[in-house]
Amino acid sequence: MTMVDRDIHLPVAAQPTIDSIVDYTRAAETAGYDCVWLPETWGRDAVTVLSAMAERTESIDIGSSILNTYSRSPALLGQTAATLQELAAGRFRLGLGPSGPAVIENWHGMTYGNPLKRTRETVEIVRQVLSGEPVDYDGDEFELSGFRLRCAPPETTPPIEVTGMGPKAVELAGRFADGWHGIMLTPEGIDTRLEDIERGADLGDRDPDDVHVTAGVTCCVLDDPQEARALARQHVAFYIGGMGTFYRDSLERQGYDEAADIYDAWQAGERERALELVDEDILDDLCAVGDPETAREQLARYEAIDGLDAIAVSFPRGADEEGIRRTMDAVAPDA
Repeated sequence: MTMVDRDIHLPVAAQPTIDSIVDYTRAAETAGYDCVWLPETWGRDAVTVLSAMAERTESIDIGSSILNTYSRSPALLGQTAATLQELAAGRFRLGLGPSGPAVIENWHGMTYGNPLKRTRETVEIVRQVLSGEPVDYDGDEFELSGFRLRCAPPETTPPIEVTGMGPKAVELAGRFADGWHGIMLTPEGIDTRLEDIERGADLGDRDPDDVHVTAGVTCCVLDDPQEARALARQHVAFYIGGMGTFYRDSLERQGYDEAADIYDAWQAGERERALELVDEDILDDLCAVGDPETAREQLARYEAIDGLDAIAVSFPRGADEEGIRRTMDAVAPDA
């Protein structure tokens, strides 16, 4: 069995300061994690925080997971990647994705359009920017001419990794990106998505092993295992019911017909009903929660997947600082 990296997907909800987020990053570096991924939601912008993380760490990779492909232009994303790669001394990884219409249209006031095509063209343009050569691009979503970095391009080009839930989105990653990130997937669900990666790599005349595959897994280790499960249950219900239809559809593709009922209950304001529908099997299949031994055993199921390169440890939305740090320690690479 090949060695699987152990990453951290940083929590951002209700973090009091930038320093607190950087402290998690430094703790992950000390604990032997390979990379820390920072999401961008509706709080602090990711680029500023990633800059602080880069300056205050020495060896751990840092990455965006994700910057959406609508609120920043592809040229600006390329500039940002070049700048963060310089600041991090070659440790930056650019995570991109289209997000969803609720975010893009409601928060940013932009038309969602064709997310797959936009993601593909963004990846291609960012690569041109990072090459340091003039950017001339004629696509369906973007037309650019005359842009060129006025600083030296990165000596080591940062990898461009994309998100995506459906078969076509994952196929696109296999065809064009350096990596793919998936979340809310069982080990069996990851296996199926790896088939999409292979199909995309074949279409792009690439080796699928060149696509770095990362699975995000919700983890929670507490003194009270039942409290850990309760936090994970709330997290799963929120994602299925309250984050658009992406996670509902993904769970249905993986054989969980009850995902539609969870979604409907949440949308109807029946939150307790939605929580009840997230049964023990769903929790055990999707998460690594409870006592330390149980969580490590559940993560081991993902480590056994042939073709998976990294597990990104993430945390339930309701986890506090003590729970996050306890979980990080319990499932650290050297634990």
